[in-house]
Amino acid sequence: MDDMDAQIAPPPPAGDNTVALFLGLYLVVLAFFILLVTISTLEETKSKKVMDSLSSAFTSIIPPTADLQSFKSKDGDVLAGQEFQQQVTGIFATELGIDKVETVQPGRQMRLVMAADNLFFQGEARIRPAMFPLLDRTVAALSNRPPGLRYDLEFVIGTPTLSDGKTMPIAQTLEVQRAGAFARAMFERGIPPDSVSVGMRPGHVGEAVIWFYTRDIEADKLRFNDAKKTEN
Repeated sequence: MDDMDAQIAPPPPAGDNTVALFLGLYLVVLAFFILLVTISTLEETKSKKVMDSLSSAFTSIIPPTADLQSFKSKDGDVLAGQEFQQQVTGIFATELGIDKVETVQPGRQMRLVMAADNLFFQGEARIRPAMFPLLDRTVAALSNRPPGLRYDLEFVIGTPTLSDGKTMPIAQTLEVQRAGAFARAMFERGIPPDSVSVGMRPGHVGEAVIWFYTRDIEADKLRFNDAKKTEN
């Protein structure tokens, strides 16, 4: 009896088939998606409708001669412009008498609105000494140009008009003197000569607007050359 028990060996333990089952299911799913990709087709009609829709939406922004396929967004330029705008906003944020600091185009254009008498002595063309540190910081921000970019400032002051309501006076008015005084003050502080311009606009008497621009130097050159070709 003992010899018979010794000859009957216990059956081997059953193996764990979980890994094999999981691998099999994974391969089935993979094969299914490969099959879907293989039998799918690109619908040119829908793709063309999308491109036409985008072209129509941006027609008023992109020049007719622009090539949508060759257009590349200069993210670095926009980020540099936004950083410049944040710096300018920080300069003027705590200054009393600033009516509005507005970002017109992120990374490209912003404006500051203030009463002219807050920048100049009332009834005079002399800049208040308390504003000098603000002008110094503004010049420093404008002078910190990244390669390929230019930061510009445009100072526009409101001026009274003649009796017709449209014509500006040609005499040496207070507004003309103030515009000149602002330009001289910026030049004395070392602003790049090509970064500042001054002007006047009819009406809005007593108001001064400072525009800040971020400009692509190469793009400006191309536009200038195109304008010269058109004139010729």
